[in-house]
Amino acid sequence: MTSAGREGQTFAGESLLVRYVNFVKLPHTLFALPFALLGVVVASYAHAVTWRVVALVVVAFTAARFVAMEFNRIADRVLDAKNPRTSSRELPTGRLSLTQAWTGVITAGGVFVGAASAMNPLCFALSSFALAWIAGYSYTKRFTHWSHLWLGFSLAIAPAGGYLAVAGAWSEPWWLLLVIALAVTCWVGGFDVFYALQDEAFDRAERLRSLVVRLGKGPAISLAKTLHGFAIVALLAFGYGARLGWPYYAGVGIGAAIIAWEHQLVKPSDLSKLNAAFFTANGIVSIVVFLGALVDRII
Repeated sequence: MTSAGREGQTFAGESLLVRYVNFVKLPHTLFALPFALLGVVVASYAHAVTWRVVALVVVAFTAARFVAMEFNRIADRVLDAKNPRTSSRELPTGRLSLTQAWTGVITAGGVFVGAASAMNPLCFALSSFALAWIAGYSYTKRFTHWSHLWLGFSLAIAPAGGYLAVAGAWSEPWWLLLVIALAVTCWVGGFDVFYALQDEAFDRAERLRSLVVRLGKGPAISLAKTLHGFAIVALLAFGYGARLGWPYYAGVGIGAAIIAWEHQLVKPSDLSKLNAAFFTANGIVSIVVFLGALVDRII
């Protein structure tokens, strides 16, 4: 929390704009966007890229994230009102109405489908599946302990989507998009396990499922670290498949160092450092990996 009653990574103020920005957790979008742009960069080796396509990728990704966050807030509004960590959110406090929230979901969904249709037929054809998947995550804690990986794959759509927006066809080699999807799924999944540590007692009381509830803090932390290890290996494999050079691998190395540093901060008996700074550091991983690929493309 940044102050009494306000969540971390949110902004002060009560204007309608600030309330919506906090409702969709805008910083989360900014930290995840680089993976979508990573797909654009890799596709540019074999296909021409225009600023129009880059803009469409940014708009589509942002709209998809807004759908995911807004729908999640709607689906969890009753639970959020009960949880002390989330009770100050916009729907439980009435700072946004349910009608305003649904208007946001429908508007963002329309923008996403429109942007996908403006890219190419393949992106348009896949847009409905993408929306259904990211919205479906909001209910996964009701029936599976593995909701973290569902969330991870929701964001893993981003690099594949960025690539397909440029290429309009599947990758060569065929496994390239699968391995970057694996990397993002494991990166986000591990991160989400750490995030779930904060709500273990609440989730148990409400009969919600997570790997923290299923395994306990210690084993869940170990599994999160393992997922991050898989993510690093997959990122290296992606660089190999895309024939990227040393700047990309340097970015992956920096990202791995940040993740290792994060792991030292959290222990089963001490969650005091599981704060906004921890999650911000995790978000920087996507930025340094993307910048490594971008530098490699430029030089």
